[in-house]
Amino acid sequence: MKRILLVLIIACLAGVIAAVAQEHKDREKNSHSLPRFVSLRADKVYARSGPGVRYPIEWVYTQKSAPVEVISEYEDWRRIRDWQGSESWIKAQMLTPKRYVKVVTLGENNLYAKDNYKSKIVAKIEDEVVGEVKKCPADNSFCLLQFGTYQGWMPRQSLFGIYPDEIVD
Repeated sequence: MKRILLVLIIACLAGVIAAVAQEHKDREKNSHSLPRFVSLRADKVYARSGPGVRYPIEWVYTQKSAPVEVISEYEDWRRIRDWQGSESWIKAQMLTPKRYVKVVTLGENNLYAKDNYKSKIVAKIEDEVVGEVKKCPADNSFCLLQFGTYQGWMPRQSLFGIYPDEIVD
């Protein structure tokens, strides 16, 4: 009887360990998939021509939370592409997985109360303004965003920092 109980306990533990390991593996895969969008962690981020401090600084980004696309990785450096298409290397610690978008459609852009063009306009957002992604539902061409005290929906096509079919909950 003790032997059967011991075998059952070991089998249960093995199942739990396997499930935890798979969950960790899935999370790791999703957080490090390429390409992916991330955001700048600070108001001043140095972008270099190569993956290391010996490479010259090409850009200094000064807009905290601006989205960038990670397109390659080397040790603790990330090759990124910005909203203008420029590519450079940034230290991984200067990036955060928190999702933000940049408005890329020129001029004033409408922020809607609902996820359609017929709903009430809650604010006008200028191009190059950064907003936090609240959600981008499946099969929806709009994303719910937060710009300071304003929250509303904007079409994906006006944004850099979200893929066309990407779902953010």
